[in-house]
Amino acid sequence: MNEQLIERLSVITEEEHAILNGRTTVDRSLYYAPEGRKTPSDEVDASRVLQNGRLIDIRPHVRFIHFPRHTHNYVEFIYMCRGTTTHIIDGRQITLEEGDLLFLNQHAVQEILPAGENDIAVNFLIRPEFFDTTFKMISSEESALRDFIISCLTDVDRGENFLYFRTGDLLPVQDLMETLIWTMFYQEQQRRTISQTAMGLLFLYLINHTDLIRASGASYEQNLMIKLLAYIDTEYKNAALSAFAELNGIDNYTLSRLIKRQTGQTFKSLLQEKRMSQACYLLQNTPLTVDDISAAVGYDNTSYFHRLFFRTYGVRPREYRLQHQQQNV
Repeated sequence: MNEQLIERLSVITEEEHAILNGRTTVDRSLYYAPEGRKTPSDEVDASRVLQNGRLIDIRPHVRFIHFPRHTHNYVEFIYMCRGTTTHIIDGRQITLEEGDLLFLNQHAVQEILPAGENDIAVNFLIRPEFFDTTFKMISSEESALRDFIISCLTDVDRGENFLYFRTGDLLPVQDLMETLIWTMFYQEQQRRTISQTAMGLLFLYLINHTDLIRASGASYEQNLMIKLLAYIDTEYKNAALSAFAELNGIDNYTLSRLIKRQTGQTFKSLLQEKRMSQACYLLQNTPLTVDDISAAVGYDNTSYFHRLFFRTYGVRPREYRLQHQQQNV
């Protein structure tokens, strides 16, 4: 990371000076709701850390002290710039190393062990509505994997409330994180637009590298769903429930029930969604015939593909192509 940023992030803050001078507990006035507010006693409050209506802010991770169990009423993610920090999330201990990312939704229960002077991390504090613009960048092609990851970060309490990315060797992610930190620290003009755009690019890279995701250790189901949705995204032409079940040592019936419980859909509907989305992309961006596109997305029966496409989009494939060619003129 840029040494100027590291130097800025390494400065001992007023809060840390108080800790080094003998304070043994976190200053609740910096994090928790004012007395009289009806909020859980262990909930870090957005009004304290995201002041003046901000949708996003950053602050260096406070060192030298144990931060007790708490939740947040906002989304948080931590980027490890240098050294390590140890977090206990929903009962699982995780040690972040340089370049790692840890995302927490509003339901995660977090505890943080004391960090040393050379352990430099940045906390991004984000109201969920900040992602409205960001997620539009990754919505041009339907992806169940994308939707699943986003729901883990910003949606209802699924009991699986964090995602952990080992991205230390992924240079584009490191560059984007440096851009985000620089933009926020140095108050760049249009910083909100820049940060939303950079965040969208960050999600695009992370979605393309699902092998780097480490979900909750207690969540076998979540880890399996991430693998299954990545399998559909890449193997949609020949993907089969039975093949994935066999690869992962699970029977078809159990896997089907798990998919329904985790996604609200069936394997068939998830696969069909991906195939239709890919067909639309090919119709808009290639000169392939409809028959060739049907075969390319996994349907040897072209008549069935035509019926399915019409049922999904209300037009036939050739009409869809003509409509989008006219829009692009």
